[in-house]
Amino acid sequence: MTAATTAHKGGRWIERWDPENEQFWEAEGKHIAKRNLIFSVMSEHIGFSVWSMFSVLALFMGPEYGVDPAGKFFLVAVASLVGATLRVPYGFAVARFGGRNWTIFSAAMLLVPTIALLIVMEPGTSYSTFMLVAVLTGVGGANFASSMTNINSFYPLRLKGWALGMNAGGGNIGVAVVQLLGLLIIAIAGAANPRVLLGVYIPLIIAATVCSALYMNNLGPVKNDGGAAREAVKDRHTWIMSFLYIGTFGSFIGYSFAFGLVLTAQFGRTPLQAASLTFIGPLLGSLIRPVGGKLADRLGGARVTLVNFALMTAAVGVVVTASFQASLPLFIGGFIVLFVLTGIGNGSTYKMIPGIYRAKATAKGLTGEAADVYARRLSGASMSLIGAIGAFGGLGINLALRQSFLTSQSGTTAFVFFLGYYVVCSAVTWAVYLRRPAAAAEPAGHAERPQRQPVYAEV
Repeated sequence: MTAATTAHKGGRWIERWDPENEQFWEAEGKHIAKRNLIFSVMSEHIGFSVWSMFSVLALFMGPEYGVDPAGKFFLVAVASLVGATLRVPYGFAVARFGGRNWTIFSAAMLLVPTIALLIVMEPGTSYSTFMLVAVLTGVGGANFASSMTNINSFYPLRLKGWALGMNAGGGNIGVAVVQLLGLLIIAIAGAANPRVLLGVYIPLIIAATVCSALYMNNLGPVKNDGGAAREAVKDRHTWIMSFLYIGTFGSFIGYSFAFGLVLTAQFGRTPLQAASLTFIGPLLGSLIRPVGGKLADRLGGARVTLVNFALMTAAVGVVVTASFQASLPLFIGGFIVLFVLTGIGNGSTYKMIPGIYRAKATAKGLTGEAADVYARRLSGASMSLIGAIGAFGGLGINLALRQSFLTSQSGTTAFVFFLGYYVVCSAVTWAVYLRRPAAAAEPAGHAERPQRQPVYAEV
């Protein structure tokens, strides 16, 4: 039976899939995996654009809309909250319904918030209506979990860092693209025409849905494993990696949503001036994410993550300094560096997840196929939870900035808090995944035992 065998459920299911078998991979596996990766990225990309739509539309919402900066931060926070929450069921839906089938459904669902925004996006619309539509845009953020879970199953362990980085980076760049399109529309049609942006996305959503149906596959061997899910919930590494992923992806999506609002509220930039800058950081952060995965494949995810958090701490220190000094050039420079580092950290932390569970399998005495099966079960189950919890960082960042602006008309206090978070993330990464345990005390006259290499140093 070949990988292309389609024995049941409508002819798009693959019944045998063994990416760790190099002969199978070279003969047919990599070609099928690449095709599914391409169209997974397409759907996820548009999902991120829809999820971050309010961060762009906020620039179109002038005084006539009656929404102050704190209200705008709250709208994007609501979108963050819903997207993060829906990532849990979306992640497990792939094994229940099939990666192709769920991608079709999740892509088509993006029409709901886009059409709703097309209808309500005008002065005079009540804030509660905008809140309801912000809830609907959250479905775009959930696409990430199902897409990553699906692509994780297609690729062998040695290529997961690259594949997951490409998939996530291609999706993340949807934030920058929608912001760039918003800039073009403001420049050409003016800030009074937000519906033009929404009109662009409706045919793109339809195209993504159709392409998913025509070119993607479901993997029959991928099943929901309730035991794996329960084990992942109980495993401390799921929660440690969730904490670190808040610092990387949560920062990326939170800053992507908030950057334009900070520029207008704190530095007095016009919508056009803000839009001309907001897309740069998300664009660079998205493009660099596969590099983070590649570096993690080569150097070890934990090492890359530790260095990255140290650099993020320094970068947000620059942002704090610029905020105190009201220096726009320094603020923008610090923020762009911070975006790049969030992208590298996104790639390295996600690479760590399958590596951690492969190391746990080895520590349990498992080898060969048994170790591969264990690592796939646990990493697949934990990814859905880690991706969801990490996305709550976007909520936290926007709520922190909202509160900071309410109390001091500036984001400085929030930025100081973010700096402290990165310091803690650095310490956790070192302590759990890189610290060498101290050598055990030896009786007098005995040679000192060599220090043990930490189990997870190579994740």
